Amino acid sequence: MKTAFIFPGQGSQQVGMGRSLAEQVPAAREVFEEADDTLGEKLSALCFEGPEEELKLTANTQPAILTASIAALRALEIEGISADFVAGHSLGEYTALVAACSLDFKDALALVRKRGLFMQEAVPPGEGAMAALIGCDIETVRAVCREAASSGVCAPANINSPNQTVIAGHRPAVERAVELAKERGARRAVMLSVSAPFHCELMSPAAERLAPVLAETEFKDLNLPLVTNVDARIIMRGSEARDCLLRQVASPVRWSDSIERLIEEGVTRFVEIGPGKVLSGLVRAVGRECQLLNVEDVQSLSAAVAVLR
Repeated sequence: MKTAFIFPGQGSQQVGMGRSLAEQVPAAREVFEEADDTLGEKLSALCFEGPEEELKLTANTQPAILTASIAALRALEIEGISADFVAGHSLGEYTALVAACSLDFKDALALVRKRGLFMQEAVPPGEGAMAALIGCDIETVRAVCREAASSGVCAPANINSPNQTVIAGHRPAVERAVELAKERGARRAVMLSVSAPFHCELMSPAAERLAPVLAETEFKDLNLPLVTNVDARIIMRGSEARDCLLRQVASPVRWSDSIERLIEEGVTRFVEIGPGKVLSGLVRAVGRECQLLNVEDVQSLSAAVAVLR
């Protein structure tokens, strides 16, 4: 049985994440301590105690989720558990690269702090928006976005499953797309409470600012194959990882295609590592026969280890 470790992105954060692991697993606690030292602030306290409004700020959310996810990974690794493949949703791709020993954890922290800031500042507040369209296939979503684009940028941003896509762009265009999707039979079409329109062309200024930061960061060749967001293909070279992270900023996350690729490679077990179980639900929509596990706290760690050993 081949196993993939998958890592969540922004939106999975919750106050209290990682706390039980840090309290009971020294390897996890060390990750939070390293994050605090690297950033020069108590990121651990923000993860464990909040406040939620501060945790939800993109520049905080991204390093917080990365840290909580790596802490959970280290807790699993000391039990002797390893994977055959890795993948991560948006921000989670940075975590996956740390897991594959391509990117140093400290470097990843610095990158995602800047990435979050650049993405937040790419579009003035209120100009951009995102919406979830559920119950529409991707071709219907693309058609809706093309029609709505008369009001501004509107495009698929997260292709999460065969029937769930998040769109992004200028607010009037996204609002128009929501109405069109409802008219065309979407089971649900709702605006999302987000701080910016991620993974669309409006993020191009963020990509431009991130490019030199990525260029000066060391990326080693991976010791585990990773399926990328931007192409849904397998990479093993550090130079490819850097390029994919840059293109990812203003391109859609092809999560459904990524899971299909992993299944094609023989993966039948997915372990979601980090806060929440959002990715597990998306995997289930693509590969209904796959085994799903998660690791986010001491209880889920124990349950996963019992199965994986």
